[in-house]
Amino acid sequence: MSSITLRFLAEPSTVNFGGKVHGGTVMKWIDEAGYACATSWSKRYCVTVFIGSIRFHRPIMIGDLVEVEARLVYTGRTSMNISVEVRSGDMKGGGMHKTTECLIVFVSVDSHGQPLPVDSFTPATPGEMALAERARAHLDASRAAGASAPAPAPTDN
Repeated sequence: MSSITLRFLAEPSTVNFGGKVHGGTVMKWIDEAGYACATSWSKRYCVTVFIGSIRFHRPIMIGDLVEVEARLVYTGRTSMNISVEVRSGDMKGGGMHKTTECLIVFVSVDSHGQPLPVDSFTPATPGEMALAERARAHLDASRAAGASAPAPAPTDN
């Protein structure tokens, strides 16, 4: 499966001092959805190796319906680049709005933490192709800037 969507209500236990959902909670949801997508694709345990380009567009209100959609957009030899979009909205008023988006990279690993190969993903639609190109560009920029490896090795892709 190359995508997964988690849906739930934003609960009062996630509130920050401003009365909205805490950004750290949103990041946890992103990691959980990304993990579910990566594990579903690889059929193995996966670890997060990089989260980048996170953008918070608007706050999530307590009581909102939240959707966290994780989509596989690019694979290397052992890595999976996953685009995650978070949407929320008041169930009484309808309409979901994008609140957060980011790119997250997971690596499939064995029981000793060593990377394992994953099946390659081939984008099929223009939207998937654009997301794959965005992921490749982000990886290239991260490597050029000397970021700690967003994928296990430059030859991985």
